[in-house]
Amino acid sequence: MRFAAIADVHGNYLALEAVLADIRAQGVEGIVNLGDMASGPLDARRTMDMLMTLDATHVLGNHDRYLIDRPPEKMGSWDRPAHAQLNAGHLDWLRTVPTTSVFREKVFLCHATPEHDEIYWLETVQPDGVVRMSSLDAIEERAKGITQSLILCAHTHVARAVQLRDGRLIVNPGSVGSPGYRDTHPHPHVIEAGTPDARYAILELVGSDWRVTFRHVPYDHGTMAALARQNGQPELASALATGWIG
Repeated sequence: MRFAAIADVHGNYLALEAVLADIRAQGVEGIVNLGDMASGPLDARRTMDMLMTLDATHVLGNHDRYLIDRPPEKMGSWDRPAHAQLNAGHLDWLRTVPTTSVFREKVFLCHATPEHDEIYWLETVQPDGVVRMSSLDAIEERAKGITQSLILCAHTHVARAVQLRDGRLIVNPGSVGSPGYRDTHPHPHVIEAGTPDARYAILELVGSDWRVTFRHVPYDHGTMAALARQNGQPELASALATGWIG
């Protein structure tokens, strides 16, 4: 069993194109998408058109939920411009996407945590804004009741794998389309990947063990950085150009 995990595309269709091409080049057929597909000041429509025709198992991210659970005037600065680009077909499709799923009976999928789409699972934000790994006890607490040997999550845009004491593995594949962002919850903090590459992961079951390969894929990030800057998001433009907020 071998498949690819993508997440956090955030309207970056050029990064998505590059990742899908790399997945094909690696000879991988199965794909799971862990959500946050369209929101951002980039090209939500083209991204959703690509994802809706992709043969993949999808789960809903928090930013996907924001596009369908509130009126535009109550949406944030990443969701409102994306919503304006989407049509009823895009939004109706998002309404059919589950918040969690199981892939081929062996892999549990969620966007952030099994219970909540806005909570970091593998990372903790300290009051001073420092982002560090969560404790193993805290990570395992959120994994209670999941019987699959591989658990996939996203949301923080940080590529990471954590093995639990019972042998289960939790993997965040990183972000396809957004290598950095600033947030205020639960405390003000910044996430930065350090390079502008698109990220995803390949997962392979060998015997009873999961092997993880994190892939960094170069693409025309300058074009997307220019689009973010044109649309009034200079920090995202910097992240797209360099992997750093500024």
